[in-house]
Amino acid sequence: MVQNFGYFGHMSSLNIRPRFKKVTVIPATELKSILKNALSKEDATCIGHVTDGYCTMKIPLKDRHFWSPQLTISFEQEEETTVIRGLYGPNPTVWAIFFFGYVTLGIIGLFVLALGFSRMMLDLGVGILWVLPGLAAIALGMYLIAQAGQNIGAEQMYTLHHFFENLIHDKVSIKVI
Repeated sequence: MVQNFGYFGHMSSLNIRPRFKKVTVIPATELKSILKNALSKEDATCIGHVTDGYCTMKIPLKDRHFWSPQLTISFEQEEETTVIRGLYGPNPTVWAIFFFGYVTLGIIGLFVLALGFSRMMLDLGVGILWVLPGLAAIALGMYLIAQAGQNIGAEQMYTLHHFFENLIHDKVSIKVI
């Protein structure tokens, strides 16, 4: 599904990491230069780092908060065009917190499941299996918190998106998965 986010209200959804793919006639070397120049300006609405074929754009520190997104861009020169791929996501610290939270819940869940079924086969009490709905509730809570955080960072995502669109002088449609 491809959506063009013209209004801030469309950001709330079940997607986790919106992305885009754009083909442009701007050569990769020129795109790298455009990105470097724009991100190095003192009054730029975004900051970032550019290397060959790769760019990370963030909100300036003074405006950044826990839920601030970042835009990771990769670009590669093809014959007469440049393919640009963008991925919006949370700060890597936020991503790691949620990743390790889900992994921890999964490991605990597997341990409880194995212990519960072992006890069931031995005709012992299986009350430990009541922990599983609690773990599922915690996972659901984490998901809802992540969605709320994504909504908090939505306006800054649009800031990043419009900053990039202005650099390449073209509209970019976001694909949500």
